[in-house]
Amino acid sequence: MATKKQRRTDEVRNKKTKKTRRVLLLSAIVVISVVFLAVFFITLFDYIYPPASGKRTAAQKREKQEVTLYFSDANERFLVPEMRLIPKEKETEAQAREIIRALLAGSKMGSVNTLPEKAELADVKLEGDTLLVNFQESLVTNHPGGSASEMATVYSLTNTLTTNLPEVKKVKILVGGHSRESLKGHIGLKNPFTQNRELILPAPPQKEG
Repeated sequence: MATKKQRRTDEVRNKKTKKTRRVLLLSAIVVISVVFLAVFFITLFDYIYPPASGKRTAAQKREKQEVTLYFSDANERFLVPEMRLIPKEKETEAQAREIIRALLAGSKMGSVNTLPEKAELADVKLEGDTLLVNFQESLVTNHPGGSASEMATVYSLTNTLTTNLPEVKKVKILVGGHSRESLKGHIGLKNPFTQNRELILPAPPQKEG
């Protein structure tokens, strides 16, 4: 049986242990609170005053470039210029992809689209002054055919790329990574194409509203 002295010693020890636990718990709460507040205010400060590099990155994402796209008139006889704002890229190949995507998206001014709705771009590659434009097989599968439609497709693409990209003088169309005789039997695709301004409708370009 414990003596009074032992019981008193145990009580003192228990009190010290409880006090130590309370101090540790309060210390942990204080540390967590300080860390939380620090993170909160740092995040708030960065939100209100973003770093300069972040501002530049955001500006680059918002930067646009005005380009001239060529679609077809109702008779598929002339190419109709249409202005469009697209993302601006530093590299020629990346900019070419954006331009072709805009062509694939179609006219916003009522002109006739020159690329099939379901056509898909595979890739582009610049070799010297010739841009190799590689489409998926869907370009041929979904193309309506006919000499006028094929001509519109070829020169809509060629004129658009050579007009907006000074480095590009010629455009070579590939399908599935390979050269083809033609799209649908009318316009040969073996050789690269150069700009043909005689096909452009002699009228002021339409600007997207």
